[in-house]
Amino acid sequence: MFRVRITVLAGGIGAARFLTGLRRAEPQADITVIGNTADDITLHGLRVCPDLDTVMYTLGGGSHTEQGWGRSDERFTVAEEFRAYGGEPTWFTLGDRDIATHVIRTRLLGRGTPLSEITDRLCQRWNPGVRLIPMTDDRVETHVVLPEEEASPARAVHFQEWWVRLHGSPDPERFELIGIDSARPAPGVLDALTDTDAVVIAPSNPVVSVGPILAVPGMRAALRATSAPIVGISPIIGGRAVRGMAETCLRVSGVAVTAAGVAGLYADLLTAWLVAPADEADTVAAGLSGVRVVGVPLLMSDADSSAALAGDALVAAGLR
Repeated sequence: MFRVRITVLAGGIGAARFLTGLRRAEPQADITVIGNTADDITLHGLRVCPDLDTVMYTLGGGSHTEQGWGRSDERFTVAEEFRAYGGEPTWFTLGDRDIATHVIRTRLLGRGTPLSEITDRLCQRWNPGVRLIPMTDDRVETHVVLPEEEASPARAVHFQEWWVRLHGSPDPERFELIGIDSARPAPGVLDALTDTDAVVIAPSNPVVSVGPILAVPGMRAALRATSAPIVGISPIIGGRAVRGMAETCLRVSGVAVTAAGVAGLYADLLTAWLVAPADEADTVAAGLSGVRVVGVPLLMSDADSSAALAGDALVAAGLR
């Protein structure tokens, strides 16, 4: 029996919800997920991969469904002990169950095991129903350059510190991808982009989630060379981000906070671009050459709406 092959470029929460819908909409599909690793950070000596873990936990049935990230039935005894010792950082809280994942990952990294192999091993427990591959086995991190203030000079912090500890404030001067120039696509990534029936760019943050994936050397070239349709899903509805800090990230990057503005970041790759119905006319008017704009409901408020959006993406890709 023919099994459709779908490759998804994915960040964290929004992508995980879309992937849940995609599995439901096309349960027999072979789905490969290329996950962002530029959010990765070392905390208390442990290597944490937030986007990879969010996808793995969500699809494996172990995530905290209300908040969309972290483990269900989590406890924070170890975090409380870190705090009692004054062990910094205390602004990023690791749960007891979650820590086990990071300990195993860090131990294997210390033995020289590539992140892609480690991710595959971790997924053997969770059985997410997709093949999850990090965008690269090399260390890449998004850093945020903060402006000079009266009390402090300009400085760079890790993206997680800016977002979690500083709550996305102040607006940064720019974002920098540390290590991206020497990074290589992880094993299996380029094959997944070329040997597939469709590529979907999930509704993830276009600057700090999808952007780093596309910035890995060789990634855009592989996407331009693929014969498969490439369908993108807008994370912006009516000039507002569906979730997260995408508005700030786009504004700082000089990109209009619109469905058309985000499409411009991918326009050299896209076959079709899914937008909210209210954004369809303006996006068409933006004149995205060669890109078919399709207005569909984008909000993934439950399993049914997530599956419906995935179905719309399959239709746009010509798979239905």
